[in-house]
Amino acid sequence: MTSPPAPGTLPANVVRAGGATTSEAVGGTTEPALPRLRPDVAVTPLRAGLHLRGRRGSVTLEGSTALPALWRLLEEPLRSGDAEELGRRAAPGTPVRKALDTLVERLRDHDLVVSAPTGRAADWVAATAVRPADTAAALAAAHVEVASGAPRGPLAEAVSRALSDAGVAWSHAADPALPEDVVLLREAGGGRRAVAVGGVRGGRGYVTAPGSPEQVASDAAALAAHRSADSTQAGPDALATHQPPDATQADAAPPAAHQPPDPTKTDAAPLTAHRPPDATQAGPHALATHQPPDPTKTDPAPLVASRPPKTAPAPLTAHQPPKSAEASPSAFVALLGGSAAQRLLCAVGGLPDPASEGDDPRLVPGLPAVLVADARPLRAEYRSWLGPGLIDADRRARLEPARALAEVLGRVSALTDERVGVLPGPAPGALRQSPVPLASCELPEGSVLAGAARLDLARLEAFCRAAELRLAGRASVGADPAHALGRALREAAAKAFPAAGAVLPEAHWREHPQAGHWWTALTGRLGTPARLEVRRLADEEAYLAVVRGGTDDSAAHGPVLGDAVEATPGDAAAFAALSAAAAVGSAAQGLVVGHLCRASGAVAPLAAADTRTAPWEDRGWTNGWLADLALREAALQNVLRRLTGLRVREPGDAAPPLVTRLRAFGFSVLYGQEEGR
Repeated sequence: MTSPPAPGTLPANVVRAGGATTSEAVGGTTEPALPRLRPDVAVTPLRAGLHLRGRRGSVTLEGSTALPALWRLLEEPLRSGDAEELGRRAAPGTPVRKALDTLVERLRDHDLVVSAPTGRAADWVAATAVRPADTAAALAAAHVEVASGAPRGPLAEAVSRALSDAGVAWSHAADPALPEDVVLLREAGGGRRAVAVGGVRGGRGYVTAPGSPEQVASDAAALAAHRSADSTQAGPDALATHQPPDATQADAAPPAAHQPPDPTKTDAAPLTAHRPPDATQAGPHALATHQPPDPTKTDPAPLVASRPPKTAPAPLTAHQPPKSAEASPSAFVALLGGSAAQRLLCAVGGLPDPASEGDDPRLVPGLPAVLVADARPLRAEYRSWLGPGLIDADRRARLEPARALAEVLGRVSALTDERVGVLPGPAPGALRQSPVPLASCELPEGSVLAGAARLDLARLEAFCRAAELRLAGRASVGADPAHALGRALREAAAKAFPAAGAVLPEAHWREHPQAGHWWTALTGRLGTPARLEVRRLADEEAYLAVVRGGTDDSAAHGPVLGDAVEATPGDAAAFAALSAAAAVGSAAQGLVVGHLCRASGAVAPLAAADTRTAPWEDRGWTNGWLADLALREAALQNVLRRLTGLRVREPGDAAPPLVTRLRAFGFSVLYGQEEGR
């Protein structure tokens, strides 16, 4: 099975049309010798220059007060690509023409001018493509098969209209195996690019990332299953009564997601879904096949919504609210259909996937994204997502472990997204964050609570523990291999040495600033009677600290409020007291904790990475303490390996789906087995 071409590349059977600013024939027409300004470029005149900006670049030209006047003279033919008019205003050999040539060269250096492509999507191609001629040729040669179980369904029609607007040939294929509200777009003739769109009836729809037909079908099935699981939240009847728009009326549709900006108010527009002008003459089988109009016989039309009727609608007043119950489903279907067509045509035309445009910090670089749309309120956002079926090579690729804490937390947010996540998101909720920052998440196995020196560390700890519980507690999960191993070794040591060795005097840990702080928070601010015991493990540089409730002699066997295994008595005492304070503080707020996370320094190397510590930040400061812990973590893990005999292994190919997704996002999952000591 051949893999689909990578996003942003042209198919192998498309002949390159040449440079972006050369004169070449595309689709039987010849491009003008002079270039055209990209449609989305905005211009700001300066006192002695110009500032131009577009989606692909920007430039400021200064040095002459004549530049604004020159621009006013040449802007119109540069935007329209009218070579004849441009030649009339700047005849060859004149000073104006020399100035024009210099100006065009500067604009070309910053990718603000291109050779004018042809076709119905000319403005969209000119605004987005690096090589518009190549993209126009690829779209002209493309033929898309629209497969669905409902040939006349509203979603299939919305997709077909969007493809027609782009001037791309399409044909319909009935596929009874597809659900009624799912449409599969794929290249005809054995092409390996496809996109699936679905979810009209549930009030929440999706558009998959481009991939092979097999991969896209697997993704669609997984998203449908995920959507059905939370359909009660979206409302089962949100769009059940939707009817396709009347073919006799021009239905203006909203633009598809990630449209290029139009600051100059040109006629450039992205792919949108609306009914073609000749829909009123279409027969009952009009959706069976479609060929785009011949650009040499018809005027190229930009991708914009149909004009509204000449009769102006009645103005909306406080006593006449809009009929949102009718308008919202139609716009929702158009949004999904146009977005699906846009993603497939971008893949076919060698354009970047729309999900990669912009700088959304919620998206995880290197992973595919699914467009998730809601009907009420109408919105659409891209979310990093991987399904359980990893068929294509780009889906099987695993991210490298995160190098900084902020990067890890971004991946945690993607894996716990409320609409497409695989785990509940750890959050502070209504929990008080003093004296201990707290994060919790709800699982069928019970509430998971984590306390840490900072809230971001608590969120990460709660996430890792929640993932372990979903894996039946047989694995250790971490942001990277060292983090997962550190958590596993501490767990094994706490179980192997519950009360080994003599209790060290309080002086061994009391002077540690963090131990003193958290012990005071537990016993002073929270008013908890408790006893803290620290023991050395087998004469090694490893210490076990345990906090028990009560202060009298019977407290030696009282309930354990918190424990920790660290490289120094002070560190162990600090983390044990911190965990105990988290447990006591949450109980005082009425939270029933099913699983209390053990606070530890396993995350310190990751938290200290790329963090500048000021000279005055000693162990009394969180950053200074984490940096100090990071220096000792590797040696501590070596000691704990010797003491516990723990051996770890990574999961095999037959790992559970959750393990596969965690590893794809760069997390480490380790299974451990203790040997005889």
